[in-house]
Parts: sequence; structure tokens; C-alpha cells
Amino acid sequence: MTDSARPDVAVIGGSGFYTFLEDPREVKVETPYGKPSAPISIGTVEGRSVAFLPRHGRHHDFPAHRVPYRANMWALRSLGVRQVLAPCAVGGLQVEHGPGTFLVPDQLVDRTTSRVQTYYDSGACHVSFADPYCRRLREHLLGGLAEHDPVDGGAMVVIEGPRFSTRAESRWYAAQDWAVVNMTGHPEAVLARELALCYATVALVTDHDAGVDAASSVSMEAVLEVFAEHTGTLKQALGRVVAGLGADRDCGCPSAVAGLNLPFELP
Repeated sequence: MTDSARPDVAVIGGSGFYTFLEDPREVKVETPYGKPSAPISIGTVEGRSVAFLPRHGRHHDFPAHRVPYRANMWALRSLGVRQVLAPCAVGGLQVEHGPGTFLVPDQLVDRTTSRVQTYYDSGACHVSFADPYCRRLREHLLGGLAEHDPVDGGAMVVIEGPRFSTRAESRWYAAQDWAVVNMTGHPEAVLARELALCYATVALVTDHDAGVDAASSVSMEAVLEVFAEHTGTLKQALGRVVAGLGADRDCGCPSAVAGLNLPFELP
């Protein structure tokens, strides 16, 4: 692959978001962690080489707890990607975060139980994760969605799945003042940090979670229906963001692992 064809930006599509680029070509990538969710598509947006990967596979083959997160992030970096935009579907935990709301989280809470969440299987490698998302990418996402009044900030709590939360769990999450609940945001974000990638997400609220009020509960059908209604808007916004991103990363992400004695060389 020539340097001009190497994508430095990637979009990872969530539930209901399985395509993004026009006239893409597929690239199959093997990693030390197995195959990614699907062959990675590479195409152009406003003349810029961009990679796209459906997080759950082409036909939602992988439930959230079985997504090959390590292979996905490693494959993207090995192709030249250094900036990752990772939209996802979420449940709203607060009354004001109803279906159709776009929210750009600034914090993450891990409530998963069985996922491998690191590349560092030996040595003493402790990456800083106080601020899980790239400041610069967050600003670009908020700008790209400005006409849709995105919510700036909030904590996304990530649960194991595949089941949805009980009402008691949902009420507890809401009582912590967390904004939205999701099943895929972790370990994806921390793996990106371990690979010194810029990473941010935009969360599309598809439903009020079960604890918001007595009438609320979650169904997969409703999630996919609401996401489908807003997928076009999301794709257009992401296209604007990708086109406006610079190649210079003036944030702390490139130096995230500086000084650490890594058990491998970064691809």
C-alpha cells in the first residue's frame, strides 16, 4: 500500500451502521489476536483515505461481549490509522437524554466482567486513562454535529451484555449521574489508548433505559429502528468531521505510552 493510500483515520460502525464509504476496497488483515470483525474497507472521503470497520461484523455476527476488540484496533493501527471515530448506540439514563439525542461522552465507566482489556500481558505497563477520549476528536465531533445540538460530555457506563439492564441496575447507574449506557465502549477505548491512537465516540440515544420511568424498557427492535432513523444524519456528520481533521495530532494521545517498556513494538 502506498503512503498516499494508507488511511490515517478510521470509523468504527456500531449496531445498524455497517457501511460508510463509497466504492471501497476490502483489505484482509491478520493480527496476533486473530481476525478483526470483518475485512477492513478503505475508501476516500473528500479526497482523504479512510478506513471503515463494522464493529459487530457485516451482519451483526458478533454480540458485544464477543467482538474481537484487540484484533480490531491492532488491524487498524497496522494499516496506518492513528485517529478513530467510534459511533455507538446507547440507552439514555437521564430523562433529558431521550431517543434521537447525540451525546459526545467525556468519561467512561467499566462494568464489564469477562473481557480481555489489554495488550500488556507481561511487564509493568500502566497507561494513563483518567480522560478516556481524545480532547481534539471530541471537539471535532461536537462541531460536526452542531446543528443537531449534541450534548457535550457525560459518562458512558459499559455493561457486559448481551442482556439489557434490570430496572434496579439502571436506576443505580442514573443515581451516579451517569449519562448513557452501552455494551461496546469498553475495552475498545482503552485498547486505543494502549496503541497511542486518538479515539472518541459519539453516542446516539436509541431509548430511555429501564430505570428512567415505570414505562421504559429496552428492546433490540426499538434500538435498531431508532438508530436506522438517524444513521443518515450520523454518516453525514462523520463525513464532515473526517474531512476537517488535520493530520497533526496536537493532543496527548501520540505520547500515551512514551517511557513505558512495552512487551511488543507498536505496528
